[in-house]
Amino acid sequence: MKKWIPFLFVCLVAGTLSACSINNTIEKKESENTENVSDKETENIPSTDVSLPGSDDSEKETSGDETKDGLLQRFGENCITDQTFEVELSEYNGKVWFVPFAPSEEDPDFRIQIIRDSETLAELPACVPDSAAQEPFRSLDAVSFFDINFDGYTDIVLIETYGDTSFAAVYYGFDANAGEYERAFFPERELSEAISAQITPLTIPEIRNALFAGKKNGEFTDYKEAYRAVSRFYEMEETSERQYNLIYFDEDDTPELVCSVNGFRTSLYTYDNGRVYALMNRWPYGAMGNAGYEYSPRNNSLRNYNSDFAGAIMYTTYMAINEDHILDTVVQIETHQFDDVNENGIPDEGEEESIGLYGKNYIDGREASDEECASYNAGEYTYIEGILRFEELNAQLN
Repeated sequence: MKKWIPFLFVCLVAGTLSACSINNTIEKKESENTENVSDKETENIPSTDVSLPGSDDSEKETSGDETKDGLLQRFGENCITDQTFEVELSEYNGKVWFVPFAPSEEDPDFRIQIIRDSETLAELPACVPDSAAQEPFRSLDAVSFFDINFDGYTDIVLIETYGDTSFAAVYYGFDANAGEYERAFFPERELSEAISAQITPLTIPEIRNALFAGKKNGEFTDYKEAYRAVSRFYEMEETSERQYNLIYFDEDDTPELVCSVNGFRTSLYTYDNGRVYALMNRWPYGAMGNAGYEYSPRNNSLRNYNSDFAGAIMYTTYMAINEDHILDTVVQIETHQFDDVNENGIPDEGEEESIGLYGKNYIDGREASDEECASYNAGEYTYIEGILRFEELNAQLN
């Protein structure tokens, strides 16, 4: 695939001063493996009161200090033991440790590391709202691991307190196909601030209830209930002008949901057997030569035009939903619209004058005829974009 798959950016803000360890109710999560998604609850270290997702949220007593000494010996005296867990995350194979550290004289910032066998695999950057950034870190109140944005990766949701301000911090898990030390969790500042401002009381069960009506992905009764949850989430995730649409992308009678900031980025979701799948997750367009994303109704075909070198090289990509509910690349056609005299694949000085006068197609490095390229076209295409406001979408879904 080409450069139009979206990139995530990291916000890096630090808190200061001293800390306290916590004895609070925590929700543990459904660990999801992107290869083989499971809704089985993960049993983390029984070192705090536990409220399991999908339960009645009643507190279940556990022996809070039974592993404290071992955790301090393993991770150091600044480890916040009550919120340290051995978990399975979709970004890694096998179990890893989620380890938060209170500020100290040596390291004045609250920090979190993902650790396996004494090796640090990732460090989560702080995500603190401006209103609390100058306050001292006080506590890490709750931790939950679940897929909040329907993309199949495990995300992390924290509730923290700096000074007198409590807030949510959401970290998106990303790229399980990268090398193990390249995998990361990225703070999602806008979503974190929206959750903090709009959900009261600020607890993990209330976050789940506000976004998903208390349901876990896989428990939705039909696509209407599922898409209502997705649109509520998107209203918090995206602060720009949001629009929605219901389209029939593939052959079945269940529509797909479009969530879009028209002209900039779009997301596409599908539903099957109680579960929502993110086919497109905030894919950008409208810049860097990307013309946007089209689909052929009920033909399971997406088409994208992209270009380099001011249009001298054109890329036509066709994609389709596969049996795993993933948009797979069917073919990418590379068209050179210039006379590549030296056959190096790019327009050099003197060759620019021929741009637009030639057209030679390549598929996987071999030359392809116009007829072969046209064979991937599924019919009429229309752009994937939103046409409905949030209220209009939900009126249709209701």
